[in-house]
Amino acid sequence: MTETMILRDKLIEILLTKENLLRDLRIIQKLGLPSWCIAAGYVRNHVWDYLHGYVEATPLNDVDILYYDSNDVEEQAEKRWESILFENYPQYNWSVKNQARMHLRNHAEPYRSVEDAMKRWPETVTAVGIYLNSYDQIEVITPHGLDDLFGLVIKRSPYFQDKKYFYRRVESKGWLKTWPRLKLIDEF
Repeated sequence: MTETMILRDKLIEILLTKENLLRDLRIIQKLGLPSWCIAAGYVRNHVWDYLHGYVEATPLNDVDILYYDSNDVEEQAEKRWESILFENYPQYNWSVKNQARMHLRNHAEPYRSVEDAMKRWPETVTAVGIYLNSYDQIEVITPHGLDDLFGLVIKRSPYFQDKKYFYRRVESKGWLKTWPRLKLIDEF
């Protein structure tokens, strides 16, 4: 078994300790979104909490749902999905984003997939997503791998060039205070 497979299995094992994980994945799966995943803080924060030995979950700002649909790149489509989720599952602040249109907001070339979009996020540890496959098994999307997540390392993605924004983001999120074992590294 490769190191990558071991870390993916460990990630899934840790995530399965998250209350309501499978329920949340099934909620999104039922929407029928193309190429979807739950990503960012939903995954990252739980792993950091687990690795820090926290019993109580760190509150989430939102739950990031990504999908890729190049046939409907109107922001209104995302808002409709959010409305459905808020109406039926008000326990979260849902954030639904079609990665087929996010390049416009980011002034970039079009992204080819959810994974292609995620690899361009500011930090590598946020670019981790999970979804249920057709066999109801958890799959993982990790364009930068899982070493930084498990190593408690925050570093800028090699595809994200705005260093000042990266540092402002890390500071504004308060990650280093919430999870004191994290290490901020300024290299690729």
